[in-house]
Amino acid sequence: MGSSLTSEPVQGVERLPFKPDGYNFWTWRGRKIHYVVQGEGFPIVLIHGFGASAFHWRYNIPELAKNYKVYAIDLLGFGWSEKAIIEYDAMIWRDQVVDFLKEVVKEPTVLVGNSLGGFTALVAAVGLPEQVVGLALLNSAGQFGDAKAKTTESEETFLQKFVLKPLKEVFQRVVLQVYINTSNVDDYLVESIKMPADDPNAGEVYYRNIKPPNRGVDREAAAAQKWLMTRFMLNQTEYTLDSFLSKLTCPLLLLWGDLDPWVGPAKANRIKEFYPNTTLVNLKAGHCPHDEVPELANKALVDWLSTIAKKASSLQTV
Repeated sequence: MGSSLTSEPVQGVERLPFKPDGYNFWTWRGRKIHYVVQGEGFPIVLIHGFGASAFHWRYNIPELAKNYKVYAIDLLGFGWSEKAIIEYDAMIWRDQVVDFLKEVVKEPTVLVGNSLGGFTALVAAVGLPEQVVGLALLNSAGQFGDAKAKTTESEETFLQKFVLKPLKEVFQRVVLQVYINTSNVDDYLVESIKMPADDPNAGEVYYRNIKPPNRGVDREAAAAQKWLMTRFMLNQTEYTLDSFLSKLTCPLLLLWGDLDPWVGPAKANRIKEFYPNTTLVNLKAGHCPHDEVPELANKALVDWLSTIAKKASSLQTV
């Protein structure tokens, strides 16, 4: 593992202990699903992004758990969850999260998601409105469905790299790209991404999430970004931000890293314009503000969560 897994965490911020064997497991559709749970009180469910795991919330779980019951789940195919050889799409992870809320959490809940996990949280919130009472998106994946919403060059370049580079090399390079301040890119973070990639099925799982229609090489790279955006960053005609935001009924928090090289602040502004019941907090961070500036992200989450929890509690007592 390397000694830096026990190195000092961010000063003044408690860090979730790294456990190579994981924390807790839940069986979903015959598959092993990993999750972390800490604290007591109103429940919050944290959902990681592509290639990450529950450990990506290492600096958020302990702080949030001081006042809330915090769950962090590994999506099927990622982290310490089973690397099932199936065809993946947004609805698979939506169903997983919805069933997790029904079978494990069993209470009104706030969903919090980063990147791919953000879109998953949005889709799950729409799928289970009677239980999801708040939604927080951190630099969420997903595209608007109109002709004006075009994939940016930076997103295209990133996604192409998943086709053209070895898996472990990709993850290490991507981590360095998405963190504007790389002081938190330590062995804990790298190992939490690399260890699941050692699973014999990991390469096939990630390939199934991002593969182009045929197994060609460089000659397909030019077309790969378009296919990847429709497959991985979600289908433009069916799985769009506006199609789900139009059905959302709960308060929304956008906690946005403005220096994100892939998903800039313009996207957050457009989401807020489309869905007025939105609180927008801008942070000087990259694609993963919760891990890059955890002290600021935690404060923003706690401030917003206090209002959501009060409203949910008052509704339950009526």
